[in-house]
Amino acid sequence: MGNDADEIRNWWSTSIIDMSPGKISFRGNEIENLIGNISFPQMIWMMVRGGLPTNEEASLFEAALVAGVDHGPQAPSIAAARMAATCGVGINNAMATGINMLGDIHGGAGEQCAELFYEISLRIDNGATFEKAIQEALREWESGNGKIISGFGHRFHKPIDPRAPRLLELVRLAAKENIVSGKYADIAEAIQSHLSIKKDIAMNIDGATAVIFCELGFPAPLSRGLFCLSRSVGILSHAWEQIEQGGRNKGPMPPKYLPKYILKNT
Repeated sequence: MGNDADEIRNWWSTSIIDMSPGKISFRGNEIENLIGNISFPQMIWMMVRGGLPTNEEASLFEAALVAGVDHGPQAPSIAAARMAATCGVGINNAMATGINMLGDIHGGAGEQCAELFYEISLRIDNGATFEKAIQEALREWESGNGKIISGFGHRFHKPIDPRAPRLLELVRLAAKENIVSGKYADIAEAIQSHLSIKKDIAMNIDGATAVIFCELGFPAPLSRGLFCLSRSVGILSHAWEQIEQGGRNKGPMPPKYLPKYILKNT
């Protein structure tokens, strides 16, 4: 019986939570000591990484989360959540519908951008000059992924995504205080300068938040997860607003407008 009990306990293993009747502890911190003493961004950091950030790190982290909360029904994730909310599902189902729209193209660009930043940083650490590391990494990216560089350019905000300059400003201020290195801000701005030689392409929200997540040491895949966490605030807000507004079975366009029919030869 003892062996069976051990097998059951070992089925899942976690260093995130230690829980028993009357006890909840996260990363070695009793929940009652956390409630009222740390912020939600600090809690997120502790849960995914362990340990607590400094107040300055938490502030920069929070700025990235705030910047990505919403982009209105122009964003497929928001539109999908609002449409789902008119179909009779619960608010959690509407949220899940929107969150599940966040894939490689919509929502996942931050992860791809962080991977590129880390690749360039590694090349520099291995002895490449800064400029050579940028050029070679971009050449390799374009050969494998095409000309669109994740984190740069925006289909709606032209020529500037208003969120990016402010986030980069905060990174520069943090670098002056030695909170972060500023290395990834340098890399991002160098990429932007390189891309702008041919066409005026500015950094977008994915690129700017990827800078912050890299500066703070988050692994690239967490850039996607953290963006989903941030955007879920907007998804929740829009789903709830749509529920309050009412409406039934709202599709992507008003009923009087029909999609163009294309006759295909068979």
